[in-house]
Amino acid sequence: MINVKKSTGDKIIDGFLYLILLGIVVITLYPFWTQVIISLDGGGADSAAYSSGIILLPTQFSFESYKLAFKFDALWLGYWNTILRTMLGVILSIFFTSITAYPLAKRDLPFNRTFTSFVLFTMLFAGGTIPSYLLIKELQLLNTIWSLVIPGMISAFNVLIMRNFFRSIPEELEDSARVDGAGYVRIFTQIVIPISKPVLATIALWVGVGHWNAWFDSLIYISDPNKQVLQIVLRKIIIQNSMADINSVIQNIGKTTEFSGRQLQATVVMFSIIPMLIVYPFIQKYFVKGVMVGAVKG
Repeated sequence: MINVKKSTGDKIIDGFLYLILLGIVVITLYPFWTQVIISLDGGGADSAAYSSGIILLPTQFSFESYKLAFKFDALWLGYWNTILRTMLGVILSIFFTSITAYPLAKRDLPFNRTFTSFVLFTMLFAGGTIPSYLLIKELQLLNTIWSLVIPGMISAFNVLIMRNFFRSIPEELEDSARVDGAGYVRIFTQIVIPISKPVLATIALWVGVGHWNAWFDSLIYISDPNKQVLQIVLRKIIIQNSMADINSVIQNIGKTTEFSGRQLQATVVMFSIIPMLIVYPFIQKYFVKGVMVGAVKG
């Protein structure tokens, strides 16, 4: 490796860039850190939950708000509905995206450009909220989990990313399997899919995070409170500031500890993002490779 001696100007620019990056990191992480501290602060009226200034450390550590959240039935019901939605959404999306992208990856597919144009068309034009609602209603999917899963089952962007990844696989690999008598289905399931873990993990992460954070479709398609997802429960607590359900939990368990609405809001926010924080490190190693290969090749 050749070591290039940097000039004073280059060092100043590097330092300036590091400062900008450090500032972006602080701006990005501080809101998350604030929620962690507020949810763990048990200092009563002197706690960070009552403070409006910069919050770095809790006055006193306490897990009482987390114990309370465990007794909040609406939160766990929303959790279950969100987990079910995310699992179905990821599995169906990966399946239908891959079987759509694989034929499009074949350059000798008849009318390949036409089919690809159909996919691209959906990236530019959408039906809109009202036509989508009427379609879901006519299909009798209202108040079912399928109204949350089916509309987003195939994303044109994900199809193109996966198609480009499939095109990066050497054709000789498939040709040798074809010589041994393998058909397209066997090649796809036993050769292409096993070596496509990076792009599959990347798409799964995108789709999973999308379903986990989605709330608007649940708001317009689901009217049954028992079928609402976690984000709707959070929206009710945080945005609408509806603490009636949590207050009833406090009274039922006979808690005498003083809780602020802000502390409980921070706690339920932490409950909502913890699963993504746990899953992301396991998928992150595939993330860069899947995106780069899928985006550049082809």
